[in-house]
Amino acid sequence: MHISDTPKTARSVVPILFVATIFLSASLLFFVQPMFARIVLPTIGGSPAVWTTAMLFFQTVLIAGYLYAHLLTRHVAPRAQLIIHLGVWASALLFLPLAIPEGWRFDPTGPMAWQTLLLFAAGVGLPFFALSANAPLIQFWYGRSGGPSADDPYFLYGASNLGSLVALLGFPLVAEPLFGVSAITFGWAIGFVALGAFLLASGVMARGPALRTFAFAKPARLQPRQLILWAYLAFIPSSLMLSVTSKISLDIGAVPLVWVIPLSLYLLTFVLTFTHRQIMPERLFKPLTALVLVGLLLIFAGLTGPLMSWAKVAFLIGGFFVVALYAHRTLYLARPDASQLTAFYLTMSVGGALGGLFNSIIAPTLFAGLYEAGATVLMAGLMLVPLARVRASTLLRGAGFGLAAALPAYALTQLIPGTDPTALTLVLVAGGFVALLLTRAQPAGAYVAMASVFAASAFVLPDTALLRDRSFFGTHLVSETQGLRLYGNGTTIHGGQRIADDTAARPEPLYYYHPNGPMAQVMTSARGRDAQRIGVVGLGVGSLACYAQPGQDWQFYEIDPMVEAIARDARYFRFMEACAGDAPVHLGDARIVLAAQEPQAYDILVIDAYSSDSVPVHLTTDEAIRLYMRHLAPDGILVFHISNRYYAIDRPLGRSADAQGLIGRKQHYAGNVAQDPADWASIAATLTRSEAALGDLGTDPRWTPLQNDGAPVWTDDHADLLSILK
Repeated sequence: MHISDTPKTARSVVPILFVATIFLSASLLFFVQPMFARIVLPTIGGSPAVWTTAMLFFQTVLIAGYLYAHLLTRHVAPRAQLIIHLGVWASALLFLPLAIPEGWRFDPTGPMAWQTLLLFAAGVGLPFFALSANAPLIQFWYGRSGGPSADDPYFLYGASNLGSLVALLGFPLVAEPLFGVSAITFGWAIGFVALGAFLLASGVMARGPALRTFAFAKPARLQPRQLILWAYLAFIPSSLMLSVTSKISLDIGAVPLVWVIPLSLYLLTFVLTFTHRQIMPERLFKPLTALVLVGLLLIFAGLTGPLMSWAKVAFLIGGFFVVALYAHRTLYLARPDASQLTAFYLTMSVGGALGGLFNSIIAPTLFAGLYEAGATVLMAGLMLVPLARVRASTLLRGAGFGLAAALPAYALTQLIPGTDPTALTLVLVAGGFVALLLTRAQPAGAYVAMASVFAASAFVLPDTALLRDRSFFGTHLVSETQGLRLYGNGTTIHGGQRIADDTAARPEPLYYYHPNGPMAQVMTSARGRDAQRIGVVGLGVGSLACYAQPGQDWQFYEIDPMVEAIARDARYFRFMEACAGDAPVHLGDARIVLAAQEPQAYDILVIDAYSSDSVPVHLTTDEAIRLYMRHLAPDGILVFHISNRYYAIDRPLGRSADAQGLIGRKQHYAGNVAQDPADWASIAATLTRSEAALGDLGTDPRWTPLQNDGAPVWTDDHADLLSILK
C-alpha cells in the first residue's frame, strides 16, 4: 500500500512533516552564517570584506550541496539516498559545537580572502554542506511521498526561505542581544542533532512506490538559454545584495545586524515570489523597478553626495528589495516542471555564487572603488528590456538621446571651468530624465539612453582624486580641495594635510587631530610630553606622529598595508616622513598582533581603529581592553578616539571601566570650523588605573567622568551593537 491509499488524516501529516523538516533545515542553514562569522570576528577582524568573502564561501558550498542532491536523486535509489545523506549528516556531527579550529592562525601578510575562505571551510564546511543539500533533496522526496501537490513541490521552497528568514532575523534581534556566542552555538548544535530525526522520517516517507515512474523518468533536455536565464536572474539579486551590504557596512559597521537585513530581504523575496499569487500588476511592477534602478545608480555613482544618511540606507535596502522581487518573480515564472527541479536549483546556486565571486574576488581586482554596484545595476536593467527583435535604430536612437542629455553638463565644464559638481549633477539628472521620457515607449532605447548618461558622467564630473584604490579592508581616496589634501576611507575623512605644509618642517595635524581637539590635548599635556613609549592602533595618515617629542619611542599598528603605503608616501602626506622617522608599523589586526607580543609598557596607547563610522566590536570588548591594559605601563593612559555619527562607543567603554576598576574620562569636543575648517568636532575617552595616572588631565574640566550605563559588559562572547545606537 502506498501513501495515496492511506487514510486522509495520515496523508495530511505528510506535508506537515516535510514543511517542518525543510523549515528546520533552512533555519539552521541561515542561522549558522552570521553565527560563525560572529565567532571568527575577533580572529580575522571586522572588515566588510570578511562578510562578502564569507558569503562567497556559503554560496560556493551551496552549489556543492545542490550538485550533490542533483546527482543523488538522478543516480541513486531512494533507500540508498537516505542512507548516504544520513551518513553525511552524522559525519558533520564531528564538527559540533562549531568553533575556530584549534591551532588555526591568521597570517596578516598572506592573502586575506583565501585565508578567510579556508577558515570557514575548516570550521563549518561539512555541516553547511549537509544542510545546503536539504532544500532540493527534501522537495524531491516529497515528490515521491504521494502527499498533496506532490507533482509541484516548489511550495516547499517558500517554507524553506521562511525558515531562513526567521533564523537570520532571530540572530541579531533575539539571540545575539540575549545570549552569548557559546550558548548560541550549543543551541544550534541541538537543532542540528534533532534534524537527523526529521530527515529520517522524511526519507522513509519517500520510499513508497508512488511516483516511482516520475522520479526516474528521463527529463526533457534543457536548453542553454534556459540555464543562462536562470543563472542571470539569480546573479543580479546576489550581487546587488552584497553591494548594498558593503556600502552600508563601510559606514554602519561590519556586524551581523548589518549583514542579515539585506540577506533577510533577499530570502523574503523568495517567499513572496515562489507562489502562484501575483505580487502586483506587471504594468506597475516594471516601471517601479526601473525607477528604483535609476535611484540606486545615482547613489552608487555618488551623485547624491558622499555621506550615507539614514534616508539613503533605507532607499538602498528598499530599492534592492524591489529589484530582487522582480528578478525572483521572473525566475519563478521561468521555472521548469518538477522533473528538472534539482537542475533548476543547481543553476540558481551557480548564479548566486557568481554574484559572490564577482563582488568579492573579481571586482576588487578590476575596480579601484565600489564600482561593482553600478555595474550590477546596469546589468539588472536588462531584465526590463525585451531583447527579442530589438532594432539597431532603437539602440542608436537611445544612445543619441543619452549623449545629448549629457551635453549641457559638458558645455558647463568648458564654458565655466570649476563649476560646482552638485550643479553639474543636477544638470545631468535633469537631462537623463528628459531622455527617459523621450525613449519610454521603447524599453531597449530607454536602457541605452540611461547607460549613455551614466557613462558620460564619468567624463563630465570632475575627479579631484590623486589616488583612488581599494584593498580587502576598504576603499582609499586621496584628493585635494581648498588648499587641503585629504585621505578618505569609506565616506569618512581620516586625516588631512595643508598643501602648504609640503615644505614645512612639521606638518600640522588636522581634523580629528587638530591641536585644539582632545587627542592633541592628551599628546601635548605634561603626561604626553613626558611619555617615553607610545603605541597607536590605527595609522591613518600618521597625523598623531607630529605630536612626538624628541627621544620618544613610537610604534604603530595597522591592519591594511595600503594605509601604510599611503601614509609613508611623501607625495601625499608628510607626517610619517617628517615626524615618525623609522617608527615601526606592525601589520595585522591589532588584537592578534598585540596578543602575540610581550608586554610593551606603553605610557600612552591610542586606539584609533574605528574606520569610517563602523564599530569593530572585537576591538571594544572587555577582553580587548584587558589586552590593552596588559601592554600599558602601571601609570599609563589608554586613549580611545570614538568619534562616530551612529554609535555611542563610550557606553561599552564605561561598562568595562567599571567592571575592571579603571578610571574613565571622556570629552565631546565641539570643534571650531567657523574659525578653521579643519578644526572638526571629535570624541575621545581615556582609561587609567588611577587618578594620578591622568596627571594634569585629571584637573582639566573639559574631561568629564566616563559613566557606566548599567547595561551588560561587552565580551567576545556577547556584545549587543543595538544597545549603543545614538
